[in-house]
Order: sequence, then structure tokens, then C-alpha cells
Amino acid sequence: MTPRDPLDVAEGRLATGLAVVPYVLLAVSAGLALLTGDGPQAQRLGILGLTALAAGWTLWMVTLHPAWMANGRAAGLYIAGLVAFITALGLLDHYFASFYAFTGYLHSWHFLLGRWRIAGVAATAAAAVTGYFGGLPGPDPAVISSYVLFIVVIVVLVVLFSLFGDVTADRSARRQQMVDRLAETNAKLEETMRENAGLQAQLLLQAREAGVTDERQRMAREIHDTLAQGLAGIITQVQAAARAEDDPAEWRRHLDNAARLARDGLAEARRSVHAVAPAELESARLPEALAEVTRRWQDVHGVRTEFATTGPVRPLHPEVEVTLLRVAQEALANVGKHAGAARVGVTVSYMEDVVTLDVRDDGAGFVPGDGGGGFGMTSMRQRVTRLAGSLEIESEPGGGTAVSATVPAREVR
Repeated sequence: MTPRDPLDVAEGRLATGLAVVPYVLLAVSAGLALLTGDGPQAQRLGILGLTALAAGWTLWMVTLHPAWMANGRAAGLYIAGLVAFITALGLLDHYFASFYAFTGYLHSWHFLLGRWRIAGVAATAAAAVTGYFGGLPGPDPAVISSYVLFIVVIVVLVVLFSLFGDVTADRSARRQQMVDRLAETNAKLEETMRENAGLQAQLLLQAREAGVTDERQRMAREIHDTLAQGLAGIITQVQAAARAEDDPAEWRRHLDNAARLARDGLAEARRSVHAVAPAELESARLPEALAEVTRRWQDVHGVRTEFATTGPVRPLHPEVEVTLLRVAQEALANVGKHAGAARVGVTVSYMEDVVTLDVRDDGAGFVPGDGGGGFGMTSMRQRVTRLAGSLEIESEPGGGTAVSATVPAREVR
């Protein structure tokens, strides 16, 4: 019996998981609502009844009759009913808007086609946010703006991550087609290359797995360095705007910052999908790009930030400049989220054989190697290591933090 491809096995398990996710999310939401809620008996009975109807709706339309979802009208009818259940249950308890709503995002993107996908995602986001707010927003402009902005952010996030998934799946399918064509060619040459057949198959499998792994790691780094940082900034600005309701100028400034971060994040996401260099390096060299990133970070966070360059500036290989730019962005993002600093310094130093980027702050600091750092630290280290460079982090509680990335000074040829 021929062993199954590990990737095929993983894809089969993923499909099985997606089939049960709606019921798990519905059960979790209902359980939390009933265990933590203190509403009247009629409300609890309503939650149980609507939960049973929602489970039956998905069971009948999707699980028992999956072929129906190939019909656009049937799929649209199913999504409309699903959104109605999300709205009704979300108004009864916010847990359904927090968890069960993900079923609407997944099924809208999976079963609908073209622009109807975005329409389904938007309708689900509106239903979920309405549940968060406990109903439609009142006449207060600030509340209405927050309501609309939350919907837009959710839709952008879901659509972009779904597009990333589609792009990755498409690239994997193309690689699979290439592997299949190569396998056919190898079959025709099997008589003359029999002793090398085992090695050929092994190399092909390794190339496929390495390509998929490398692409996933690249996308993970790009998503973290663009989307995740941008969305974190948007949330921070929206929260600041909510606290500044009584100050129209400050409220407008925060909303403008949020809108700009959303536009920048969308542009960077598109560049990541197509593996295009960051916008900051499109028409400028590394020092100018770092100066612009530093200035914009200072404008958003209101922290005094200084940028300096030492040594003779010279053009570097694009991969070197992209790596140092992303490290600077991640280091500044960490300062904004964790440090509580009053002053930040960014320095890029050109030396004979290497170029060094230093980001220092006078914030709270932390204990390096204490299990913190998360994917951001890992992403920085991976980027630098790929260029045979080194990343050093010096910090102590109350003593600020210094991040230093050193990479070979590969010049443009």
C-alpha cells in the first residue's frame, strides 16, 4: 500500500476540521452564554431554541446536502439564513458575536463567488458588530463612526487573510502540477534511470515541502510585519478616539491616523502577496526610508524619536535593505506596544564589511530569554539569519531596551 502524502493527509484533516467548526463554535457560544448569563428564563430558552435551529440550518443545508452549495442561489439563501441567526443570537448574548460569527466569515468565503464573497463577509461583520454594540448605534456620530470602522476593519482583515489563503493554495496547486509533470517525465525515463528513481522522488518531495514551507514562512513574516502591526495601530487609534469624544480635533486626529494606517496596511498587504519591496524603499534608499518610518512612528505615538546615520552611505542589495527596514519597523512596534518609552533612537551604521541597525529606548525593559518576544522577535531573527547576520537584544527591567541587527554589507552589482 502506497503511503499517503503528508500534505494530502493534512489537507484532509483540515477539511474535516472545517466541517465541524460551525457546530463547535455554536456549542461554545451557547455554553458560555448559558453558564455566564443571568438573563430571565425566557431568554435562556430563546438561546437554546435559536441554537438548535441554527445547528439544524447548517446540518440540513451543508452537512446533509453539500451539493446544494454548488448552486449560487442555494448558497446565497444559506448565507442569508446564517447571518440572520448570527444577528439574532448575537443580540441575545455577545458570545455568539464573538465566536459563532466566524462561521459566517468561513462559509461566505467558501460557498459564495466573486463579489458576493465580500458581501457575505460584510453582512456577517455587520451582524457581529451589532451584537457587540447590543443593537444598532444611536445618533451619536462618534458611536456611528466606531460602529462603521469596526465593520470595515473586520471585513478588510477577513478578506485579506482569505486572499492570502487563496494565493498560497494556488501556488501550492501550481507546484503540484509541476511535480506531476516531472513525475510523468520521470516515468518515461524510468528504464534508463532506474537506479536514480528513488533519489529523484526524494529530491522532488523535499523541493515541494521546502517551497511550501518557505512560502508560508515568508507570508507569516509579511502578515506579522504589515497586517498585524497595522491592525494593532488601528485598534489603538480607535480606542484613543473613543476616549477623546469631547475633543473634536483630537477625535478627528486619531480617526485620521486609523484611516491612514488602514490604507498603508492594505497597500503593504498587496505588495506582500506579489513579493514586491516595501513602499518606503520604492523610490528611496535605506536611510531615507528609515527616517520616514521613524517620523511616521513618532507622529502616531507622540514619543520623541531621533534618527541618525554614521559611516559612508552606499547602495545595498535590496534584500539587505528590506531586512533592516522590517527589523526597524518591528522594533518600533514593540516599543509602542510594551516599552512606555519617552525617547527612542534609531541609528544605521555603514562599516566596511557590515551594516548595523540599532534601535534603543528608555522604556520599561524586560528580561531577555524569559519566554517573551513572541513571533515578532522570531521574525526579526529569521530575517537577519537568512543573510548570515546576527541579532542582539539587550534589556533589563527599568533600563530600556537595545535591539542591534548586523548583516553583511552586500552592495548592488
